[in-house]
Amino acid sequence: MKILFAASEDAWGGFLNRVKRLLPEHEFIAQGCFEITDLSGFDILIPTMSKVTQTVLKTADRLRLIQQCGAGLELVDIHAASEQGIFVANVPTDISGNADSVAEIAIYLMIGLSRNIEGMQESLKNRIMGGPMGISLKGRTVGIVGLGGIGKALIHRLRPFNVKLIGIKQSNPEQAQMQLNLDWVGGPDDLDILLGQSDYVVLCLPLNHSSQGMINKKTLKLMKVNAFLINVSRGGLVDYAALKSALKKKEIAGAGLDVFWEEPPDPTDEIFQYNIMATPHIGGATDVSMQGIAESVAMNIDLIAKGEIPVNTRINPL
Repeated sequence: MKILFAASEDAWGGFLNRVKRLLPEHEFIAQGCFEITDLSGFDILIPTMSKVTQTVLKTADRLRLIQQCGAGLELVDIHAASEQGIFVANVPTDISGNADSVAEIAIYLMIGLSRNIEGMQESLKNRIMGGPMGISLKGRTVGIVGLGGIGKALIHRLRPFNVKLIGIKQSNPEQAQMQLNLDWVGGPDDLDILLGQSDYVVLCLPLNHSSQGMINKKTLKLMKVNAFLINVSRGGLVDYAALKSALKKKEIAGAGLDVFWEEPPDPTDEIFQYNIMATPHIGGATDVSMQGIAESVAMNIDLIAKGEIPVNTRINPL
């Protein structure tokens, strides 16, 4: 089968080569960018960060599977794919090691902002010892928005820091509070409560119609002025202009971002003049996560090759 990988050959630490080693009998084409224009001649698409629109799908003459190398399918027109009889599948974060890796990067951003990494570099540059003064996580309140695979992995890792853990769950918040042993869990309509109490607000939820721009001018004003916003999910959850304004006016203490309003972001953007700690969408880019995802992707490709139904499908067109 012929498989299109919509990114460069070496993206995410050579992820494509991991899949190739598992499936040497198939032909893989690395597109080299995130823009898909023609799907003719391909049996399977790995879209990565590319838009898969109805217009693009009309060019597909034999496509059987859109297999995401991760959980996010917000850029895929799932309805249009279904109408053309194309399977759409992802790799849930909690089966591949991805959730664990993203949770680790979230804590990295939390600690980096708390201990003022930029200030440390200045101190070393100027041969100053003993500064800057940092902020300890101990005793702080961490508000986790989204208690799926990543949220659960983050909770597990944060407990030894002796923080207060609160959260927002799309459904059954009371049940989630009991099962996860959190101090408080609310539903989507309770976001204002979480924002007002949290010293760290960590976004761990999918991007969809209801979550688009949920962190905006209004909700940012509900946060403490000494609180940090951490986004390890999708850039579209946060209104770019509102975040830039809040940082500029110091309405919040800072932001840790692994995802952005556009990817890649412009490194000369004014927003990076403010207190932002940024990483280039590498939350899930670890050896453990990449191998787990590669194995899941390879399994579905193998199932399609055998004429069988792939797993973790968002739609079943049969």
